[in-house]
Amino acid sequence: MKTVFIGGSRRISRLNDQIRSKLAEIIDRQLQILVGDANGADRAIQTQLAEWHYPHVTVYFVGSRPRNNEGAWPLLRVPTPKGLKGFDFYSVKDRQMAIEADCGMMLWDGESRGTLANVMNLVRDEKPVAVYISKQRRFVSARTPAEVDTLGIRSAEPSIAEAMQSELPLGIPRKPARKHRRRTA
Repeated sequence: MKTVFIGGSRRISRLNDQIRSKLAEIIDRQLQILVGDANGADRAIQTQLAEWHYPHVTVYFVGSRPRNNEGAWPLLRVPTPKGLKGFDFYSVKDRQMAIEADCGMMLWDGESRGTLANVMNLVRDEKPVAVYISKQRRFVSARTPAEVDTLGIRSAEPSIAEAMQSELPLGIPRKPARKHRRRTA
């Protein structure tokens, strides 16, 4: 079963018809959904999927317990190095979902550096991602970092853009791109 990482900005707390339509396509295709436990987009997505009684969902979280699990789905706790806080703490689970997913769907408010990091992590691993840009009220698709640039999906903070070009902090390994893997006998 193919797996999709769905996430987004905490400022996006309601799903419009366009977003619900994309979610319905995912359900029609019976994809496994990986979603975080944050308020905002994660919780709105969870609420919609719970209303539709969709069973193929796993909620990822860090810390001692999830903040949200609207559908009482299976949980996956991602361990974090000691001493992490804020963005660094929560980005560990997001990176794990990007590694395990085959593709992604992100709901971006145009400002969230976490959502932008998720988009970049997916495309860097050559995984397609549909990005809903809330300010433009439209979805765009990206498969490569170059496509992300041409779509105008950028962080307002230059330091974040620079960070996206380098390795993740904490020594979290990147999954090698699939086309570069070789089978050995």
